[in-house]
Amino acid sequence: MKKNWLFLLVLGAITAILAACSSDESASATGEKEQDKVLQYQSVPGSVYFPELAEALGYLGDIKLEKVSDMTGGPESIQLTATGEIDFGYAFNGAIIKSHAKGVKLQSVVGAYGSDNKTYGGYYVLEDSGIKTAKDFIGKKVAVNTLGAQAEFIIKQFLRDGGLTDEEIKQVELVVVPAASAEQVLRSGQADVVGLSGVGRDKALETGGIRLIFNDIDLFGEYTAGSYFFSDKYIEENPDTVKTFVEGVAKAIEWARTTPREEVIAKFEEIVSGREGNETTDNLKFWQSPGIGQEGGQIEEKEFQVWLDWLVNSGELEEGEVKVEDLFTNEFNPYAK
Repeated sequence: MKKNWLFLLVLGAITAILAACSSDESASATGEKEQDKVLQYQSVPGSVYFPELAEALGYLGDIKLEKVSDMTGGPESIQLTATGEIDFGYAFNGAIIKSHAKGVKLQSVVGAYGSDNKTYGGYYVLEDSGIKTAKDFIGKKVAVNTLGAQAEFIIKQFLRDGGLTDEEIKQVELVVVPAASAEQVLRSGQADVVGLSGVGRDKALETGGIRLIFNDIDLFGEYTAGSYFFSDKYIEENPDTVKTFVEGVAKAIEWARTTPREEVIAKFEEIVSGREGNETTDNLKFWQSPGIGQEGGQIEEKEFQVWLDWLVNSGELEEGEVKVEDLFTNEFNPYAK
């Protein structure tokens, strides 16, 4: 009896080993590898990003999101995605171009944010401030959420359009301030001008006592300013995951665009209230629109070309150093024509 038991035990072990080997050989023969189903990312407390909305609406299928930290800005998001510390990020398209020129290989796959007549970024001063024109910015402090990203591009464009020379522009001091603190920094006099957008802007306007100097759509019209991206390596290893992600985000953008505003805000509040950490929902009531120009967040060449031209004309890049077609793809987007 004992021998029979030992024989069966050994036979079972051999069978398991052979089965494992057969499975490994089969996977090796087909070249298939299980693709990622948990996407690590960053976001901001009290806000809802389109991937988060897509997950809540059931648009991501069996893909799950795992927040690993709070986001401070696009350049950090680019760095963390490139090094594999997070799986996807988002940033201003101009910052993506600059990183590509430095050898960081990312591929933008769907629009993330932008500006329209309801949702835009503006630059504000206190109501009694003497700042009215670009010339008045000389020697002043301007608070931005991060350097090397959209805010810096927009401010410098405004100053150039206002007739300032490069030497005069250098006299305008850009100081980094978290977006959540921008209004307080302005009201306390720690900065002369601050950039405000989205719910932060609308909340500050409701409080009153501030005045708009200019906004981004004054300079560029309505546009999609930033996009979600993955590293080239991640896309190569997880094409089905990326496809599901893009399809889900694209559908979430259109859901937010076509659903009554009150219902969108209610869904945002439900998402934030369901998180750990007791995040506030106070700012969500100020949400106005997706702020993305193209259906389903499709990316248009002009949304990168405008910033590429800007970088070339400002001398930061050489003509032909970066090609627009290397920066983005719409192949995963179901709304792409």
